[in-house]
Amino acid sequence: MFLQTIRGVRASSHRFSPQTRHQLQLWLLLTPFLGGALLLIALPALVTLGLAFTRYDALAAPVWVGLENFVALFHREVFWIAVRNSLLFAVIAAPLQVTGALLLAMLLHPTRRGVHVYRSSIYLTTVIPDVAFALIWLWLLNPLYGPVNIMLGWLGAPQPAWLVEPATALPALAIMAATRMGEGMLLLIAARQALPAPLFHAAMLDGAGRWQSFRHITWPLLAPWLLLLLVRDVVIGAHGAFTPVYIMTGGGPGYATTLLPFLIYEEAFSHLRIGQAAAMMAVMFAATSLLIGFVFWRTRSWGYSDDL
Repeated sequence: MFLQTIRGVRASSHRFSPQTRHQLQLWLLLTPFLGGALLLIALPALVTLGLAFTRYDALAAPVWVGLENFVALFHREVFWIAVRNSLLFAVIAAPLQVTGALLLAMLLHPTRRGVHVYRSSIYLTTVIPDVAFALIWLWLLNPLYGPVNIMLGWLGAPQPAWLVEPATALPALAIMAATRMGEGMLLLIAARQALPAPLFHAAMLDGAGRWQSFRHITWPLLAPWLLLLLVRDVVIGAHGAFTPVYIMTGGGPGYATTLLPFLIYEEAFSHLRIGQAAAMMAVMFAATSLLIGFVFWRTRSWGYSDDL
């Protein structure tokens, strides 16, 4: 049915210029995605923003309270603990994730025998469902029989109770999140393969080695990609850390792994303070929008030309 609609648009749009027809076809192809984004993202976001200014417990009608939820929010110690934990989680996980993706991309971007198998194996960490991934790491980090502590014991290193001790619980979750680097690896492989080949040929003729070529050509040209990937991982990590916290630690020990997504869930569904949970979500969304806007403003003029 959808293909028939596209053919109908093609048949009825011959009176338009080729460029206009191309734009119409692109908008038509985007319609299902835009409709889904409007229905599943934009409308719930608007409802959440409206609830942020109300007192609502899902049992009675919302009551308008203005900025009361935001004032109460900024005076709650647990909110600032969650903000601090979320920032620390992002500071640990996102740079490790981008660094690992870059190293793997530099290692696996040349086309050679068997490279597709390695790429596919690493990409599997991205497509494993969050629940299954958390359960795998719950086993890996088990202090008694987990493979991580067994290997540390072979090396004579300390064997911490990763998810039980406050000092190691959050770093353990961040390291777990950093291992999901398959998508970033593929993105950087594509970026590396798109770099102008004559630059590397000229550097080779001038006697530059692999490290010099990477330092003076690859790294500067990949910098916009790395920055955007870093911001993406910060945003996704901040918003997608709910599942491992919920399954592996429950926000503990104490409040050591209480991140903003988990606190929002607890406020909304455990304590039925949906208005305050919506206010937290609004603050989180505003901070994310500012970060994305800043990065877009700083990188909009970045790029390079293929002309030598």
